[in-house]
Amino acid sequence: QVLLVESGGGLAQTGGSLRLSCAASGRTFSTYAMGWFRQAPGKEREFLAGINWTGYGTNYADSVKGRFTISRDNAKNMVYLQMDNLKSEDTAVYHCAQAVIPYGAGSRPTEFGSWGQGTQVTVSS
Repeated sequence: QVLLVESGGGLAQTGGSLRLSCAASGRTFSTYAMGWFRQAPGKEREFLAGINWTGYGTNYADSVKGRFTISRDNAKNMVYLQMDNLKSEDTAVYHCAQAVIPYGAGSRPTEFGSWGQGTQVTVSS
């Protein structure tokens, strides 16, 4: 019952930046933790970042810690992923996700049960 639409993907250079956006509709947004995942061909879906329902608590995978920043704008039903210092191994399809129950921390991948179609990010030198 929730629709998540990602945008902002594309081609970036190594060391460059991209900002991904996720628009949510169909369910109350502000009370649910949100997150970002990615999946590269032949690899498991990887949890990258989560933000709790208040917007104050964030969690990051070691692979992106210090480079990626998750944020949200509840007034716009939007979640963002600012990606800096991109590396070739960041190439993947990026999906935003919403937690299945409200008032969560967004700290664990098992909290999330709804994903968008994804946006492709390709990083090249």
